[in-house]
Formats: sequence, structure tokens, C-alpha cells
Amino acid sequence: MRYEIRVEGHMSEPLTAAFPELEHVTMAGQTVLFGPVVDEAHLYGLLARCQAFGLRLMEMRRLPE
Repeated sequence: MRYEIRVEGHMSEPLTAAFPELEHVTMAGQTVLFGPVVDEAHLYGLLARCQAFGLRLMEMRRLPE
């Protein structure tokens, strides 16, 4: 499975380094994290990291394979 997670604002390089399994791009006041998600537990772990860093989640979606 591949997912895309959009968060508000531009994440710093040290902050994006907290998500080593995901690639990222910044655009239009958002940072887009995307990449493979192994299972549901991994997905919830990513969301927990977002919450722990105080990131505001704008959108999350599963990408086509």
C-alpha cells in the first residue's frame, strides 16, 4: 500500500527526517509525505508521529498501486 499524508505548513528538514520511510515535497503551504505503508499498525504509527510533532493533518489518502 502507498499513502499520501498532507500536513499544513512547510516541515523543516529535521522534522521530515522523523519520517525516514516517506518521501516529501512542499507546495502551496503544505508538506506532502508519501510512500509505502506496510500495514495498519504502520499507518497508525505515522499518524501518531504527526500528532506527537503537533502537525496539522490536512488530508490522508491511499494511492493507487
